Amino acid sequence: MLNSTVSTANSHNDDHHAASLKTSEYLAFRLGKEEYGIDIQLVQEIRGYESVTRIANAPEFMKGVMNLRGVIVPIIDLRIKFELGEPTYDSFTVVIILHIENTIVGIVVDSVSDVINLNETQIKPAPELGSTIDSSFLRGLAPLDQRMVILIDIALLMKTPDMGLQFGQK
Repeated sequence: MLNSTVSTANSHNDDHHAASLKTSEYLAFRLGKEEYGIDIQLVQEIRGYESVTRIANAPEFMKGVMNLRGVIVPIIDLRIKFELGEPTYDSFTVVIILHIENTIVGIVVDSVSDVINLNETQIKPAPELGSTIDSSFLRGLAPLDQRMVILIDIALLMKTPDMGLQFGQK
């Protein structure tokens, strides 16, 4: 009788531990052959890619700006930013509109995969590699079945000086 009481108590503690793990939702998308994820709470909307107005002397990854219901939104192509080869624009190419600290910005990606729920134990630290992505922007890696999702701290990336974006105004 004592053993079943201990077993029940342990299983209750395991359930409580699992329930106490913080779960976060990430929007998964593709850039080239790799899959990336960003915090879905920063995503305002997902739109099909449409041409943008180019800004003179802007960095190559800054595709230009678009008018989104009266708001001028800078559009950044992450494929160019991460040096993933020459981007192609097709029916799967989308712009993810982000809302970061009162600033709206769009990122161009090859396609959106899905929304994934991850708890903190599923996110593994990213190894230090000679990657084109500065590892300070990586939240970690999430191995899921037959795929690996690279989690990016998109707010931190967008705030870097080379982006030239102003945050927190209004």
